[in-house]
This record gives sequence, structure tokens and C-alpha cells, in this order.
Amino acid sequence: MRIGVDARHLPEGRGVARYLQHALEALAARFPGDELVAFVPGRAPVAVPAGVELRRSALPGRAVFGLGAATGRPALERLCGGRLDVLWLPAPAPVGLDGSAPLVLTVHDLSFVQRPGDFTAYERLWHRAGRLRRLAHRAARVIAVSGATRDALVAHWDLDPARIDVVHEGAGTPVVGSGSDSDRETTTAPYVLCVGALEPRKAPELLAGAFARARARGLEAELVFAGAGRLAARLEGRPGVRVLGAVAGAALDALYRGALAVAAPAWLEGFGLTPLEALARGVPPVVADLPVYDETLGDGAVRFPPGDADALADALLRVARDEALRAEVVAAGRRAIAPLTWEACADGIHAAIEKAVAAR
Repeated sequence: MRIGVDARHLPEGRGVARYLQHALEALAARFPGDELVAFVPGRAPVAVPAGVELRRSALPGRAVFGLGAATGRPALERLCGGRLDVLWLPAPAPVGLDGSAPLVLTVHDLSFVQRPGDFTAYERLWHRAGRLRRLAHRAARVIAVSGATRDALVAHWDLDPARIDVVHEGAGTPVVGSGSDSDRETTTAPYVLCVGALEPRKAPELLAGAFARARARGLEAELVFAGAGRLAARLEGRPGVRVLGAVAGAALDALYRGALAVAAPAWLEGFGLTPLEALARGVPPVVADLPVYDETLGDGAVRFPPGDADALADALLRVARDEALRAEVVAAGRRAIAPLTWEACADGIHAAIEKAVAAR
């Protein structure tokens, strides 16, 4: 099969980019007979896995995809070179389509529907311009990264459950060769790590407030944010808090490995990749008690009620002070995430693609 891929997210290095990078690597390795064609607009440096054909355009993504969403041109099928058997979008976004190939769409969450106030006016306009609900109804198959996301798609977008395939993401693969003492975070102080966008839906200010309470009660650790976003300025300069900006590759791997715990306080998650990435590296996660973690983590996390800063402060103190608890959580978590591999994810994506092509 010749599979066109909307790879606009790859240069960003955030959650969808990590999902797409891992999935492309696994798809190329497991299905070498397929032709994977990834389109990335603009001039930002980007690397694609071996076996993936890269196509570029000089125009930036907002121009290419904004015009496409408004007029239907340029169509993504043509930007990928045409002659496609299927087109895969790894996340809902504005796009022009000509309908020459069946569409498979991955949806990670509906935070922009369920919590629109967490987004800027420009972001809300971009979501509306993309007609994302209509895009999902147009797709031959929709991939939900969890049962929680599938349920949201049915409830909020009235999608037929029979057209939705639940395909979990992988648990995160440590970078080969990292994790040595020379690669670790250089500070000798213990730290709690938070990885991800510094945006309202991820609740970084809630975490910073809970951390301050825990620190006042004797927590001997720093709080490190590895991520960028419009809330960064509100976090910088707080006692014991460091904001590193976007971190990737071996540097991120080392940050994970050196952490005392990884905190994921988001108000809503469709999958929640960072707690799994932490467990893959032997680090306990502290997470908001969201339904998706029943699917993925089981007992492999210390949970707190979403939005409860006092309970989060208690959880941080428990994890920091109880080595046996940390070991117990990691052991339970590693059992829970064992089936969640990028190979299994690629198999699920490919099965959805095959269904879309067969139904053409």
C-alpha cells in the first residue's frame, strides 16, 4: 500500500510528534512492503525514520493547511504525491482533501471540545476552521488512542462506535546509550519532573501550587518543567521551580531517569504518554485520577483527585518519603504497561488502514 501521512507535527517535538515518530518507525519496520509518504510543510529541520519518503513545501503549515481547509486546495493527497491507497492523519487538524484516497484519522482527546476555555481565541478559531467534527465523520476509520477517547467521540461527536478502532499508544522506549551517570541531570538535588505543554489543560500552575505546599511541609526536592507554552512566564522564578523549555531525545531521557517522580496533573487526558514514559524508565508517576489511567496504569501510579492541590501535595510528599512505595508503584506499572508497545500500536494502526482500504 502507498500510505500518505500528515506529518506536520514532526518538527514540534510535542506529544503528537512523539506518537507520530514512534508509530512511523514501527510501521516502516513491521510493514516494509508499504510505501509511507510523509508530508511536512515549511522549512523547519525534520527527520523521518528510514524507509519513509519525505515531501516538503516552501509554504508554512498555516498557509498550506488554512488555505486547504477553506478551499480544498492544496489537497493533502496531492501534496503527498498522489496515487495513494489511503491517507492517515495522526491528529484532527485543518486540511484540504480531494477524496481520492480513504481517510484514517487518529484522535487523542477532545479537550478542545470539552474544555474550550483552556485554548486561546486563535486556537479556537483554528479548530473551527478545521471543521474537525465533520472531518471525523468523513473518515473511513477513526482511531481512538483509548477507550476514554472513544467514549468522548461517541458522546460529543455522535460517531458510530463500529467505525472506531481503539489503538493504545506505546509505553515509550528509552534512548539507547543514555542513562549513564554522565547523561543524567547534572544537579545533585532530587527533583519532580513534569513533561509537556505548559498550557491550562495540563494544569502546570496547579502542580506548582501543590509543590509549594509540599515544600512548606518539608519536601526536599525541586520541580522541573520540561516543556514550553504560554504559562511558562507564570512558573519561572518561583522558589525551587525550574522551567527548561522543550527538551527532547537523550536529554529528555536523562531527565526522566534522574527524576524522583514524574507528575501528570492534567485536567483531561486521552491517553497520557508521560506517565508511561516514566514507568518505562523505572520512575513512579503521580497522576490525576482520570478514567484513562484505569486502562493503562492500573495500580502503577500514585493518584489524586483532579484539581485537588492539597491531595497532590500529599501525594508528592508520600512518593518522596517512601522508597518502598516508589518501588511498588514502578513494579505494578511495568506489569500494566508491558502490552503497550509501539509494535502493537503500529499493528493496530495498520489494521485500521486495511479496513479503510477494503471498504473503499
